[in-house]
Amino acid sequence: VFSSLLYISKIMSRALLLLAAISFVFDIQYASSIVLKSRLLQKSYCRINLTMSGSNEVFPLQNDLIIRAARGEKVEKTPIWVFRQAGRHLPEYNQYKKDKGKNFLELLNDPKDVAECTMQPIRRYNLDAAILFSDILVILQALGIEVTMPGGLGITVPNPIINPEDFYNRIPKSIDVHNTLGHVFEAVKLIKYELKGKVPLIGFSAAPWTLMYYLVGGSSKKNQQIASQWLQNHPKESQQLLDLLTTIVIDYLSAQINAGADLIQVFEAMGDFIEPKDFNQWALPCMQKIAKELKIRHPTIPLLVFPRGAGYALNALQAAGYDVVSLDTNTDRRAARNGLQTAFNQLSTPTVRGKPATIQGNLNVKLLESPMDEALLVAEVKRMLIDLGPQDLIANLGEGLSGKEDPKLVALFIDSVHSISAEMIQSNN
Repeated sequence: VFSSLLYISKIMSRALLLLAAISFVFDIQYASSIVLKSRLLQKSYCRINLTMSGSNEVFPLQNDLIIRAARGEKVEKTPIWVFRQAGRHLPEYNQYKKDKGKNFLELLNDPKDVAECTMQPIRRYNLDAAILFSDILVILQALGIEVTMPGGLGITVPNPIINPEDFYNRIPKSIDVHNTLGHVFEAVKLIKYELKGKVPLIGFSAAPWTLMYYLVGGSSKKNQQIASQWLQNHPKESQQLLDLLTTIVIDYLSAQINAGADLIQVFEAMGDFIEPKDFNQWALPCMQKIAKELKIRHPTIPLLVFPRGAGYALNALQAAGYDVVSLDTNTDRRAARNGLQTAFNQLSTPTVRGKPATIQGNLNVKLLESPMDEALLVAEVKRMLIDLGPQDLIANLGEGLSGKEDPKLVALFIDSVHSISAEMIQSNN
């Protein structure tokens, strides 16, 4: 009996020890989970409050070259970013899209995907700015218009507005961008957190004429005359549509700034498909209103504008208050620089900056496609810097990357701008 009791006692002791050990492990795991949750909450709190305290106050900018150049201040080297620097020319982007099983438009709906795609070129290249990974037609989606991306056809609007009655029936009189485009602003906040002050972030939107062009025409590759016909055939409805789009663009860009964007780029991408007189009557007033209102709401934020195919409007856009005007590939560099100076001298009311607008552009994108002689590329970069001068310049392309470019040549373009411009500036000092 005694032996049996002793054996039972040993069994109970071991059981108690096992229970104690289990309890200890559970307590450690529980404590660890609490610590982990606390850290996650702290991280979330940090992200939520980034824009409440000013994201550049949380993460001060380590590189403000592009902001100084946009303001017309002296720089030690010419800053550079690249139209469509994020996207299909990058192997890591194509792999990421494949891994996610999403197309371009689907990526835009998730702030995490947007942030990752925005950051990819920043990790690869020595760029002086990030630009929000997005599309010019998100505003049409916010209006309830279907936007698709069929293979090989680019971004299209399969069911465009066909007449004034269709316009009144399908287009709301106003929208709240915070409700319809809130995911974009969340993406801006997340990108600013991921950048941690490495470089500034550029927010952007299409200009109203470009949005109208797609809304009534449906595609950049066909029906190219429809939007211009609308201006002539339906002037009342055209003006109402452009006024609505102007208001939305202003609110959209303002919200991007409030979320943390450091600069704003306005893309008038369809300047090729409107006559100069119509541009001045219909498109230009919208862009003037955008600049005026954003300068009232955010006077310290540099405004960049790209009137692709409408280089004749550069002087007017400078007068409207844009800090930076972009040259497309076909624009003569020296003529543009001289024209801006002459137009500035003739202004009855000089712009706040007190000097002509900074120029952005305009290397030929074809120079970045393989096979390409690297020496020729470097020579063309140098010629661009000589034509425009290394100051009051933001180096870029004359149009966006198409996906055919070699990342090695893109890197050479970026690094050559920095090295050649730094040498030019130093030699002039």
